[in-house]
Amino acid sequence: MGAVLHAVALVWASGQPIDIPVAPPEPAPLAVPAAEAAAGTPVPVPVAAPAPTQPVDGQAITVTARPKSDPAQAVNQASFELVQQVDNKLVGPAAETYKKLVPKPARAGLHNFIRNIGEPVVALNFLLQLKPGKAGETLGRFAINSTLGLGGLIDVAKGKPFNLPHRHNGFANTLGFYGVGPGPYLYLPGIGSTSLRDVVGGAVDGLVLPMGIGAPFNKPYYTIPNGTIRSLDRRVEFDCQIKALQAADDPYAATRAYYLKKRQAEIDALHGRGPGPQLLEQCRNQLSGDTKAEPVAAPAPASAPAASPDPAPAAPLPVEPVQANPSAAPTPPSP
Repeated sequence: MGAVLHAVALVWASGQPIDIPVAPPEPAPLAVPAAEAAAGTPVPVPVAAPAPTQPVDGQAITVTARPKSDPAQAVNQASFELVQQVDNKLVGPAAETYKKLVPKPARAGLHNFIRNIGEPVVALNFLLQLKPGKAGETLGRFAINSTLGLGGLIDVAKGKPFNLPHRHNGFANTLGFYGVGPGPYLYLPGIGSTSLRDVVGGAVDGLVLPMGIGAPFNKPYYTIPNGTIRSLDRRVEFDCQIKALQAADDPYAATRAYYLKKRQAEIDALHGRGPGPQLLEQCRNQLSGDTKAEPVAAPAPASAPAASPDPAPAAPLPVEPVQANPSAAPTPPSP
């Protein structure tokens, strides 16, 4: 002991620092409840689980990818968000002003006029789909409304004694009728929800009258007012649906799913599968909160058993909750 003290004194006298090794502190003991300590019960120590880098049950853990129908999701979603901002600040208020300033009978007349102009295109596509009966009815509707309906301002043909309702059709439907798939989903400014097939089909429809007839359908003094009124009219018509979709947990995914399902229902209806336009109308009614709409039952599969003598009432068409990445009559327009 004396030798140690003597050595320390010599180092101190020389002015050199003294390195004293310090043992690392012991970890604090885990707090153990008194009752368990008294009973001698072993206390399990929680250990954080490592990051799941290895496959589980032979299957690798992967992050949910974008759906196959929407390979350009990032670009589409950015376009969607930009359009929503423009709609909230410009298009929506403009449509609301149009609705307030233009009386409802005048708006209905403009709506009928624009729709009547497109009837020859609808009839042409029914012919391409080998449906001459519907093509003839559409041309008859066009003739009646263009004469008795004052150039199409009044939809006389839909009522008695004619009973010729408007049918939506176009070249995109013709492509779908012959098996052409929709291709990638797109959300484009000025158009809204669409697909590659629908862009091509809409472009072809838009060339029929300008190239087949010419003036005034190829003149700016017709195309600009027509396009403006058409956009405002569609924005007013689908205001409820747009608000319902915007209120969804994921408005972009809800808009995409709504459009693709409606478009597929239209193609199926051309083949006589599914309720078709009735299903689409019910879908619109439920999205817009129309609780008075009659429920539409989904068609029973071919192998379903015969219905009982007193079947339960059909449940309303469900509007599926849209997930972040879910799997198509017109769609809610681009604001």
